[in-house]
Amino acid sequence: MATILITGGTGMVGKRLTKILLEKGFQVNILTRDAAVVSAHPLLHYYQWDVSAGTIDAAAISTADDIVHLAGAGVADKRWNTKRKQEIVDSRVQSGAIIVKALQSIPNQVQTVLSASGIGWYGADNAQSMKDGFTEDAVADTEFLGETCKLWENAIKPVKELKKRLVIFRIGIVLSTTGGALVEFMKPIKFGFATILGSGKQNISWIHIDDLCHSFIYALENKDMSGVYNAVAPETVSNKSLTVSLAKKLKGSFYLLFYIPAFLLKIILGGMSIEVLKSAKVNSYKLQATGFKHQYPSLQKALKNLLH
Repeated sequence: MATILITGGTGMVGKRLTKILLEKGFQVNILTRDAAVVSAHPLLHYYQWDVSAGTIDAAAISTADDIVHLAGAGVADKRWNTKRKQEIVDSRVQSGAIIVKALQSIPNQVQTVLSASGIGWYGADNAQSMKDGFTEDAVADTEFLGETCKLWENAIKPVKELKKRLVIFRIGIVLSTTGGALVEFMKPIKFGFATILGSGKQNISWIHIDDLCHSFIYALENKDMSGVYNAVAPETVSNKSLTVSLAKKLKGSFYLLFYIPAFLLKIILGGMSIEVLKSAKVNSYKLQATGFKHQYPSLQKALKNLLH
């Protein structure tokens, strides 16, 4: 089986992807800042890199057949200020630059580079997107996340000049019970409050974490795939629909709807409130056209699996 090198392998998505790859018999190498990490699994190995210093263990590159590039500071982990915004950008751009430089300078057999990006690339819904959803050829938004995604993708694009196949996934809100947005939505519901953000009408383009991981593996194995793909479920839901569906799964009918007005979110979250309140309907037509089939195409199926 192929050897897959993963950046960001210790994050929520990286951990799940690693588990699935190992179950399928792939050799998995993970880049980490911690030199002391040792794996007990015979197919899992760790290699050191330091993004801020621009260093990487050459063996990580020379032994890899494919690379899955997930590294990047969590967008919603901290309140945005000038310093945090720069950290978000730098973690993506600098890590991409290290991968490119390593592939240029270290003898390797890497065939495919698969890079994460985000649906933050797209702006707020317009008449066309409300009808069919944003497609991969839409221009990048000029707000912070749109610019960040543009820089993120541009940082890894030079691998194409090295004759490497490049696949970029613009990832929607990832649903998982081990972290991310779903866990945050669940917190107030546990106390009986289904918290609606703003009007609650804004579209949320999401994907089950297993569908995301399997789409990565599908792209690695299907050599005809290249370019940008939206990694979202076929079904888009509103913020209110997602919250109410989650509340019903967790509390039955024993919950209260609680609206947090937009002005209060702006005070609490600052600039991040733009993304929380933004409506963005993104479609997965291009990914589906490759033959990929979502195991959890609807929110109800996703929540049933995640909360069973």
